[in-house]
Amino acid sequence: MSSDDELIALDRAHVWRPYTSSDDHQNRPLLVVDRAEGPWLITGDGRRVLDASGSWWCNNLGHGHPRLREAIARQSEQMMHSTLAAATHEPASRLAAELVAIAPEGLTRVFYSDNGSTAVEVALKIAFQYWQQNGRPERRRFLALPGGYHGDTLGAMSAGDVDEFTRIFRPLLFDVRRPPDAVNHQWEPVFERLFALLREGVDEIAAVIVEPMVQGAAGMRTYPAGLLAALREETQRADTLLIADEVFTGLGRTGPLWGCDHAGITPDLLCTAKGLSGGALPFAATLATDRVYDGFRGDKSRALMHGHTFCGNPLGAAVAREVLAIYRDEDILESAHPKAAKLAARIQSMTEVPGVRTPRSLGMCAAFEVGAPGYMGTVGWQISDAALELGAHLRPLGNTIYVVPPLNIEDADLDRLLDIVRESTERVLVSAQ
Repeated sequence: MSSDDELIALDRAHVWRPYTSSDDHQNRPLLVVDRAEGPWLITGDGRRVLDASGSWWCNNLGHGHPRLREAIARQSEQMMHSTLAAATHEPASRLAAELVAIAPEGLTRVFYSDNGSTAVEVALKIAFQYWQQNGRPERRRFLALPGGYHGDTLGAMSAGDVDEFTRIFRPLLFDVRRPPDAVNHQWEPVFERLFALLREGVDEIAAVIVEPMVQGAAGMRTYPAGLLAALREETQRADTLLIADEVFTGLGRTGPLWGCDHAGITPDLLCTAKGLSGGALPFAATLATDRVYDGFRGDKSRALMHGHTFCGNPLGAAVAREVLAIYRDEDILESAHPKAAKLAARIQSMTEVPGVRTPRSLGMCAAFEVGAPGYMGTVGWQISDAALELGAHLRPLGNTIYVVPPLNIEDADLDRLLDIVRESTERVLVSAQ
């Protein structure tokens, strides 16, 4: 038995893999990754495979950036972990100030956690408790967009609306109101109904939560910036909190540093993770305005009773600080613009392939549809299998094919990735005709 065969056998015998049926676990191809660098996943025998999903959307700077490796090594020599309860340390304190400096203006407080789901849980709990202890205890409900995804913990799942993820858990989830889904990608009626729900329930709505500009797990669905700006106006008019889930959209994925920047808005709470640590370590943060933080001032009875063992972990904070430094020093956002333009043009050209529908892109995020709609579609996985043979690792969302390459990917590597996406799609769709 080869080393890879042994690892696959051990995996299939003992690992419970995420979002994976037992049938798929036993039967689908399994890539054994030995190391990774830049946009590449590398097997033990030296085969190089392009990581088209950014290892679930977090590798904004590619794998193993030398400066991130050095930051981890440096910090590990000094301190790998220390509590953030009644203590602090330099990485967490300085990172908080640096995040405030680059966040939408008015976000001034940083609560640390360890992944996107927990960052959202923190925001939901903050919003709920804020009103409970500031004279509006009837405000205990949330509004959200249809098709949203905000994580897999129970609060985040309640706010989400990807049926395949939440259906079986509904008895455990709290009720979140949302308008009917968009028809033919027409978002204006969706937001108008969302605004109506807000006005109708203004006395009981604690917060509205959205993914700014792009709904990731719903299939990389985009909506106009003007609607996000209008939502901010409506929440301000209703004196209701707005939560921006920037776990995927933040740190330049959609073009500007934050998805909110497309609309020029500041939410009351902003969640960030994934690219915050460059995909190197689990790390997340929830940012809040002074107004929100001031609602917790006072004695212990008013404190936010929430925390995590690794809240503000020094290794994660040090890596996040280095990520922000790399963005500055290497001009990551500006240098990504021509790559985003190329990505948009190449994805639009996919309509030349019979069976490809609704190509779309925003920044360094692009997607298109194949086969019948629905998360349980199989055509996307056939294309994924073909792409793996050709040298790219795709992770389709049902029959949505998407790519989220590193913002600093080399042009030649981006061309190669898009060539493989094209060839694998043609191989599956043309042969099916």
